[in-house]
Amino acid sequence: MVWIQFAVCLAIIVLAGTKLAKYGDLIAEKTGLGRVWIGVVLLATITSLPELATGISSVTLVGEPDLAIGDLFGSNLINLVIIAIIDLVYRSGPALHYMSTGITLGAALSLFLIAAAATFLYLAQNLLTLTIFGRIGILSLILFLLYLLAQYMIFRFQSAKSADAQGNEIVPANDHHMSLKRAVTLFVVAAIATAGAGIWLAPVGDQISQVTGLSASFVGTLFLAICTSAPEIVVSISAARLGALEMAVGNMVGSNLFNMGVVIFIADLFYAAAPILQGAEVYHVITALFAVLMSSIVIIGIVFRPRFWLRIWVGVDTVALALLYFAAMTTLYFLSKPA
Repeated sequence: MVWIQFAVCLAIIVLAGTKLAKYGDLIAEKTGLGRVWIGVVLLATITSLPELATGISSVTLVGEPDLAIGDLFGSNLINLVIIAIIDLVYRSGPALHYMSTGITLGAALSLFLIAAAATFLYLAQNLLTLTIFGRIGILSLILFLLYLLAQYMIFRFQSAKSADAQGNEIVPANDHHMSLKRAVTLFVVAAIATAGAGIWLAPVGDQISQVTGLSASFVGTLFLAICTSAPEIVVSISAARLGALEMAVGNMVGSNLFNMGVVIFIADLFYAAAPILQGAEVYHVITALFAVLMSSIVIIGIVFRPRFWLRIWVGVDTVALALLYFAAMTTLYFLSKPA
């Protein structure tokens, strides 16, 4: 039954996540917001609702900070390997070759926050235990402030580049004549469904940990991360098929920023036992280091744009991302301890 519940959660998140992207894009069109900005901020936020809901429920309903942190760092890995999938879907050439400097900035800031989260996790385990009100970690608050700074930097950069051509923008939703009020209503319904499935995921993940004998850290990093990243997968592949590459990749980059800067901090607010970074295993630093390596590959692929392709349209950077993800999962599996 636990695997049936897992499959149902996955189905709900995929369906609701698709609707979130559809109505979020329609809202962006009707309000005049830029779609590159929408990819990094709005879509990244709404497709990260399962990570947020799972993070909260993991520490409140289950009391497992490792499920929450493992889900977040694992989602970062999946978001980065989705860029490789986008490259497979987009057949006009290596996808990273078509990215602008705005995406490069977002990827660099995402890498910085992942590295900061890994560093803070190690410090919380070994050196620093500074708290607010005795239980909220100072380090998670710093991550949130760094997230706000990153969003400000991206906003300033996009504002300065507002005159640039938007050739890669996503095609408007089919329901072009839908009113803004109706779009917002349907958007909220889809968001509630996504969050509800995310809340359900935490106890399901704990049951998977008990049934398989794998640690909560590994279950969070693999199974929960795949499920909660389903909206990102659906939205980004759909955008890539439409040629909206910056929307697709921006969604991945923005999701990683949101995971590290917002979800860790909010989960910390709900975790009463201790600062969440102190309660989680240092084991997650390994996942973060793989995410740093993969983020570096993305930045190199955008800036250097290697000419060697293993297939007509697939870049060597895509293969490197896939190999690093496989290496990460293999490493984490063998390092995981029985629950």
